[in-house]
Amino acid sequence: MIDAGGMGFCEINDAVRAAGSVAAVKNCLGQRFICAGMSGVDVTIEGVPGNALGAYLNGATVTVSGNAQDAVGDTMNDGRITVFGSIGDAAGYAMRGGSIYVRDNAGYRAGIHMKEYKDKVPVIVIGGCAGSFLGEYQAGGVIVVLGLNSDGRRIVGNFPCTGMHGGKMILRSECGDIRFPNQVTARAASSEDLAEIRKYVDEYCRLFGIDPVELMDSPFTVVTPDSANPYKQLYVAN
Repeated sequence: MIDAGGMGFCEINDAVRAAGSVAAVKNCLGQRFICAGMSGVDVTIEGVPGNALGAYLNGATVTVSGNAQDAVGDTMNDGRITVFGSIGDAAGYAMRGGSIYVRDNAGYRAGIHMKEYKDKVPVIVIGGCAGSFLGEYQAGGVIVVLGLNSDGRRIVGNFPCTGMHGGKMILRSECGDIRFPNQVTARAASSEDLAEIRKYVDEYCRLFGIDPVELMDSPFTVVTPDSANPYKQLYVAN
């Protein structure tokens, strides 16, 4: 057990590395860059980690017992971050592998610049609602939003999928109240889509103790880009 009270992020990370394969951090209060770049360790955090939790994560498993601040999983490459609460803005910025599971809500610009390469497909699953600009400039990977405990809020805020040119977004909603940009297609999930969705829902339910059957008995909307590169004409001379 590492008591983070009064410690800076360098001290915390050094202590986590020294702990070996398993570490627990308590009394975390806003320290940034916790577990940045780490691999081969399972870390549990009590308290509220600051910005860039798990930045450049490279295979570690990080579990937060409450909320986390902005830029969770910034540019992460592999591993998993699980948050038993809500997260701030820009979660998964430019992530290129691994997964982020959030029990509750996410702020603005989750999944911005997500990308994938060969067999690396990053995944973000948000149990509650997401703020505006979800999946902005998304180039790959999968974003799932389940809309649980929404209290009347829309499942996503304004301008979802702005600049999206790769990957997939899956929303547990008919999305009749959401305006999507012209370069994407939003359609009702097919049986094949539901089969793909199920693995993400099952993992979310396993982590947070929720019945997957009840969640799957709902309409889902799948959003994909119309073109692999809708902005090609802006950068390439004809």
